[in-house]
Amino acid sequence: MIYISSWRTMEERAVEMGATHILSLLGIEGAPQTPVGIDPARHLHIEVDDVPASYAGDIEPTVEHVRELLEFARIWNRQGPMFVHCYAGVSRSTAAALSILCHYNPGREMEAAEALRLAAPHAKPNLKIIAIADDIMALDNRLVDAVAAIGAGSYDGAATPLVELSMTL
Repeated sequence: MIYISSWRTMEERAVEMGATHILSLLGIEGAPQTPVGIDPARHLHIEVDDVPASYAGDIEPTVEHVRELLEFARIWNRQGPMFVHCYAGVSRSTAAALSILCHYNPGREMEAAEALRLAAPHAKPNLKIIAIADDIMALDNRLVDAVAAIGAGSYDGAATPLVELSMTL
């Protein structure tokens, strides 16, 4: 099970939901503390901003960032939930979680994107992260096309819910 959340929700719910791994995607927002009860070695913080954004000095997603998150996903033993979060739980986290889901479900990119849309109508996956993941996993634009097919999410700036995302992992 992968949970997608905002930073605040991760802090409030990760331990309660039995998270074994946490992937934090935060840039200018700051660096999250590992919740008490979770092994800090199983908490990866990737310093990246949600680009395009309007702040000077934003950290754009790179191949290295996406390789790092996919490697973290590879070491996740899937014996407990992974929390993937960014500041709001809308763009960076949904892109990373979808990439991880596709890593574990090769050839099912459209089904994974549809599962994301169903679970998270607000999701607006970061297209830069999606394109890089597509390239790294040699998906021949299937992930990019799947995200385009599900369309833009309906995020209105309100607090986002905790999202459960799963397929056969």
